[in-house]
Amino acid sequence: MHAYRFLPCLLGLVVAACGDDNTTSASEAAQTTTETSPTSTTNTPTTTPTTTVGDTDTASGTAGETQGQTTTTGPTSTTADTTSTTTDPGTATAVDPSTTSTSTTTTTGTTAETTTTTSTTGDPPSCMPGDTEGMGDIEKSFLWVANTDQGSISKVDTQSVVELARYRSGPSGGTESPSRTAVSVDGRFVVVNNRGTGRVTMIAANVDDCKDKNNNGMIETSQTKDDLRAWDTDECVLWSVALPFKGDIGSGPRGVTWTPGAWDMNLCQFVEPKVWVGYLPVQNATAHMVRLDGMTGVVEETVTIPNWLIGDTSWGPYGAALDKNLDVWFTGLRGELFRLNTAQDPVTVDRWAPPFNLQFYGMTVDPDGDPWFGGNCGPVSTFDPDTQQFIAVPGTENGCYRGLAADKDGHVWVADNGTCGVVQIDHVTNTMVQFHTLNPCGIPVGVSVDDEGFVWVVDEWVDGNGGGAWKIDPLNPNMKQFLPIAGDHYTYSDMTGGQLKSVVLPQ
Repeated sequence: MHAYRFLPCLLGLVVAACGDDNTTSASEAAQTTTETSPTSTTNTPTTTPTTTVGDTDTASGTAGETQGQTTTTGPTSTTADTTSTTTDPGTATAVDPSTTSTSTTTTTGTTAETTTTTSTTGDPPSCMPGDTEGMGDIEKSFLWVANTDQGSISKVDTQSVVELARYRSGPSGGTESPSRTAVSVDGRFVVVNNRGTGRVTMIAANVDDCKDKNNNGMIETSQTKDDLRAWDTDECVLWSVALPFKGDIGSGPRGVTWTPGAWDMNLCQFVEPKVWVGYLPVQNATAHMVRLDGMTGVVEETVTIPNWLIGDTSWGPYGAALDKNLDVWFTGLRGELFRLNTAQDPVTVDRWAPPFNLQFYGMTVDPDGDPWFGGNCGPVSTFDPDTQQFIAVPGTENGCYRGLAADKDGHVWVADNGTCGVVQIDHVTNTMVQFHTLNPCGIPVGVSVDDEGFVWVVDEWVDGNGGGAWKIDPLNPNMKQFLPIAGDHYTYSDMTGGQLKSVVLPQ
């Protein structure tokens, strides 16, 4: 284990002593409060005037890319369906068998136009979400782990607990510094954010979605964990864009979430999904949340967040997750809580400043729509959007928390560096259920829940031997399985797609 996990970590004026991003191998640990029951703090949101533009937030990438878009793109959607800013998750799944309405939003400059097309048929829906592979009975499911020091991402089969393949996240090796990964609602695609270069890269999980770039009649892609191919030769890497970030690792893209897109009953799949990504632009004291076309990587919309002045402001939007209304929640590092109201035109932003003892690090949104936060120098906490109260979980004051995930059975699982394990919390009563030790354990960072409900905890580095991932049965947490994965894994976010699926397709 690393002794730094037990160094004292002070609040208030000494927040710099806590770990920042992948500098967590410097000082992380605990702080103590006197809370003995869930504590609530009511906050009134501040609605922030935002600047919303179309595709003016341009990006540049590798050879063959134009305006931030590679000439090789993913599968082309054949139907123009509802974008993430207008689709309600209920209407995507509860479709009248005789009438189907879809909305299409297009943005040009700063003007968004919405049209609605209605088709009528007497036939019942041919296919609904939940009927297809990966949406109902689970046939395959993957965990995507960023290999930060190598500039790659590993695909892990969550059922067999085997690393199946590795893909480069950019052309610059370890300089890319990949971190956050996020999986689409149907599990078909993953995006990875590279903090060192500002690059966002999308990879297909299934060979059927890959593209024969050299037209030789076969898909050439990684076949094993040791089969790491040269950049731009793996045909399952579909697009990569470099965002115009400030240039330092703190401002590189981090917080990321997919939106589902619209359900196409004829194709029996979601079409036109979007990806929201946060970073710091060159303009000081501002942050950007950008919406990318999930199939091409084209920047469709940029929301500028002014007055990025609370917390560790040298870091951009740190975490992001979607809620059941398809609004995007995100946080700053030890900073504020934000919500993008994506159904509004233009998109508006609400923001809440937490009480001083809540030092946000990792974040997620549970199936009920409540955001949760890992406190790095502070307790685990949640936010009630209805009462606008922050609530600290008693018994978690002395941890050093990182990533977290909510399952569908009413529990939140939080990685703890302080004691080296994972905390299980009841997200209905906001109370701690149990602490689960991990052995081996070094720097547990990311947490995600897979399609079958198993909890995955990614350990960044275990005693100089590289990191790995734990698979935990939530019904019997003593049943754990550890998979060693070579390299350093500073990875967060929805690494399996389970969070997105839990809010878009509630069971």
